[in-house]
Amino acid sequence: MGIRDRLFGRAAEAAPPAPTTSPILRPRPAPPPGASNYVILILDSCRFDSWVRAKPKVMSKLGPLEKRYTYATWTAPSHYNLLIGLLPHSSPPQVYASEYYKDDFLKFKDRFRLPDMTFGSMVPNLWLPKYLQSIGYRTNMFVSMPVLNPETPINVGFDTFELLDHHNDVTQAFRKMRFYADRPSFFVINTGETHYPYATPDEPENHWPRISGVNGVFKHLDDHLRKGGIVPASAADKFFDDDKMKQLHRRQVNAVEWVDRQVEMLFDLCPDNTYITITADHGELFGESGYFGHGPINHEKCIEVPFVEGRLR
Repeated sequence: MGIRDRLFGRAAEAAPPAPTTSPILRPRPAPPPGASNYVILILDSCRFDSWVRAKPKVMSKLGPLEKRYTYATWTAPSHYNLLIGLLPHSSPPQVYASEYYKDDFLKFKDRFRLPDMTFGSMVPNLWLPKYLQSIGYRTNMFVSMPVLNPETPINVGFDTFELLDHHNDVTQAFRKMRFYADRPSFFVINTGETHYPYATPDEPENHWPRISGVNGVFKHLDDHLRKGGIVPASAADKFFDDDKMKQLHRRQVNAVEWVDRQVEMLFDLCPDNTYITITADHGELFGESGYFGHGPINHEKCIEVPFVEGRLR
C-alpha cells in the first residue's frame, strides 16, 4: 500500500524504488541504524491566518496545526535560525529561554530517530547540516528566494544546494529530490508561492500585482508615477486601500491552497520513515497598522506562522 493510499484513502502511482547506494560523497561514516529521512518545507512569507483561511487538506494530514512564532521577520536570518536547530517557537510563558532551547532541540531526536542526539553534539559549529553529514546523512537544500542563493554563507554543509529556476513552483524542488537505501537524507525546501506577488505557476506574469519593491514597508503603489520628489498624502494613502490589501491577502490564501495540492507529490515521493515539518520563515502584513510586507516591521502578523509536522509510516 502506498503512502497516498494510507493518507488519502485512494490509490496512487507507485514511487520509483530508491537506488540502493547513494553517489560518491565527501568522506563520512555509515549512518546510525534506523535514522529517518527528514524534510522541512518552508512556505516563504506565509502568515498563520492565511493557512487557516486556506484550510489545507493535504498538509493537515501530518498533524494538528500550531500557531508558532518566528525568531526573525526576514528570509535570510530566519533560515539561519532554522539551520542551527531553532524552528519557530511556541512562546511559552514562565520558562527560561535556555531551558526552552534545550527542550525544543531535543525534539529532533524523534524527528531524526537519533536517540543519542544532543545539543552538545552540534558544538562548535552549531550547524545542523554539518552535524548530519558527520553522522552519515546526505544533506540537500532547494531555495526559491535569491537572498538564499548558493553563493551566500548559508550554503555550508550541504551536498546539494540549488536556487530554483522559478520562485513560485515547489514541484521543481520535489522533482529534484532523491532518496537512497544506504543512508538517510535531510532536505530543506524554501518555496515562494506565498511570497509577494503571491503567484502560482499557472498564472501569467502579466496578471501579477505590481508594487515597487518586494519586502519591508511600502508606503505607496505609485512611485513610478511621481514627477517630483514628494508624493501627496492623498496619493500615498491609496496604497492602503482596503480592497487592494484584501485582494493581496486573498492571493496568499490561494497560494497556500495551490501548494497544498502539490504536497501530494511530496508525500508520494518520500519513503516510509520520513519525518516532515511544514512551516513558514515569517509572516506578512496586508495593511495592518499601516504596513505591507515584512522585514523591518514589528507586528504580530509578521511573526505568527503555521506549523504542522508528522511522520510518514
